Amino acid sequence: MPSSRRSGFGRVLIAVYAILAIAATGRSVYQILSRFDEAPLAYALSAVAAVVYVVATIALAMRGAIWTRVAVATIAFELVGVVAVGTLSLTSPALFGHASVWSWYGMGYLFIPAVLPIVGLWWIRRTERATVDGSVAA
Repeated sequence: MPSSRRSGFGRVLIAVYAILAIAATGRSVYQILSRFDEAPLAYALSAVAAVVYVVATIALAMRGAIWTRVAVATIAFELVGVVAVGTLSLTSPALFGHASVWSWYGMGYLFIPAVLPIVGLWWIRRTERATVDGSVAA
């Protein structure tokens, strides 16, 4: 993974994913332990979101082609999840008695879950292109 991911905007991106990982993990643990029977689908999806954010944070922070692929796959899964769960939560609100990280396209999280994977995939693409261009020039 290019070193540019660990400086500037790359650090901000990793920090945002880390904050969401901590927040989603804490929230999902609380929801599952204390209120799971109220909205099992929403709370299970919160747990999935927590795992996605943890893996994305680690993959973005690491170097190497394998970690780049893991980051792309995880963030693409996140984007698909946001779209699918956001749409499901709008068309079948009864399934979501309580909001999950991805429900309503992340509205309760200021739409960050809807925007973050797009920005993340763009950033990976940009840094990979810069690395390839830099390698060719060298």
